[in-house]
Amino acid sequence: MKKPKATNRYCPFCRKRTEHKIKLLSTGMNRGALKKGSKQRAALRGASIGFGNHGRWSKPAISKWKRKTKNTKKAVFLYTCQACKKSHQSKKGKRSGKVVLE
Repeated sequence: MKKPKATNRYCPFCRKRTEHKIKLLSTGMNRGALKKGSKQRAALRGASIGFGNHGRWSKPAISKWKRKTKNTKKAVFLYTCQACKKSHQSKKGKRSGKVVLE
């Protein structure tokens, strides 16, 4: 998807249409490793070392066929008003494989 680097949009802070710069937001960090019951934290606690049945820690987290289901991510844009310099995000992310700001 091709998108311009600047466009005219409604600014909710100025309450009028002004010029906005467009920036693509990153997808963020992976939260799974920080959860209370994650495999990484269990390993650090020493929950899966030694002999015997380890219960829920004995199997891989997700089978390799179920790891990736979606082949695109929703692109979320940050719009920065050039009049008041305040930023706001787009309401909906648009699903696309590749985003190019031109």
